Amino acid sequence: MGDRFDAVVVGAGVIGLTTALRLQQAGARVAVVTAEPSAETTSSVAAAVWYPTRTRFEPRVLDWATHTYDEFARQAANGVPGVVMRPTRMLLRGEASDVPWWAAALPDLRALRKEELRATFTTGWAFTVPSVEMSRYLPWLQQSLSAAGGTLIRHRIDALEQAGVWALSVVNASGLGARALCGDTEVLPVRGQVVLVANPGLHTSVRDEDNADGYTYVHPRSTDIVLGGTFEVGEWDTTPSPATAAAILRRCTELLPELAGAPVLGHQVGLRPHRNGGVRLEADARPPGRVKRMVHNYGHGGAGVTLAWGCADAATALVGGAVRPG
Repeated sequence: MGDRFDAVVVGAGVIGLTTALRLQQAGARVAVVTAEPSAETTSSVAAAVWYPTRTRFEPRVLDWATHTYDEFARQAANGVPGVVMRPTRMLLRGEASDVPWWAAALPDLRALRKEELRATFTTGWAFTVPSVEMSRYLPWLQQSLSAAGGTLIRHRIDALEQAGVWALSVVNASGLGARALCGDTEVLPVRGQVVLVANPGLHTSVRDEDNADGYTYVHPRSTDIVLGGTFEVGEWDTTPSPATAAAILRRCTELLPELAGAPVLGHQVGLRPHRNGGVRLEADARPPGRVKRMVHNYGHGGAGVTLAWGCADAATALVGGAVRPG
């Protein structure tokens, strides 16, 4: 017991699966333990466009975001399912702003010209970023892990030390679950509601960044468009609100009149795993039970896809001893 694998990852969202793949690529025998399939995780609902949503600057966060951008760009070029590079516009209503801190990760950010702006907006940015359709990408991650010998275990644990049954090195990528598993009261849900509509032919993602009426974005995908949204800290309710949906449709149609009359395909709610103080990515000084190495990788809020691969690299480096020699 405890040595069936070199490492076990707790959680099968995008953070858990990318970390498991990186550990595997470093030579470790890896299992992923999850209470629910990937299709039922918060990651499955994510609009999943690269963008450090409500994430403050830290040098390590920029590093994670840059590595993730580069990895998705490679995957898009290689035809990985669900990954494309999508033109994006971020529109602003206030005074001309400084270049965003995350611009250093992008090769093509530029200020929008006046003729590219409607009267409502005073300035903005154009750039190209990865867009990821999670209904296609999460299965690809899982299949890649399995094809290389990884194991997915459906099991609910109520204490991190229980993961020591499978391996003595554990990565905690449990997202919101970390609130209970670690007793981390800094972890809170941030409710996000979106509306899915048929795509009338739009290709560019658009963000109305400082709309006083609410969080507003339009993210086209291959067959539909994700319209958002909300950013409700501390809200656990996953039932879509009809009033909220109507407000989202109104804001997005005001932003892009081409959306008027687009058939509504569905409504979704996800709970982003926010953490006051930012991402927790560190080795635990006192691993629980018989676990020898515990690395925490959770608290990414709305930037899980944006930081996933960079955090996976960092978590793998911290696990260290889980990697098999040779």
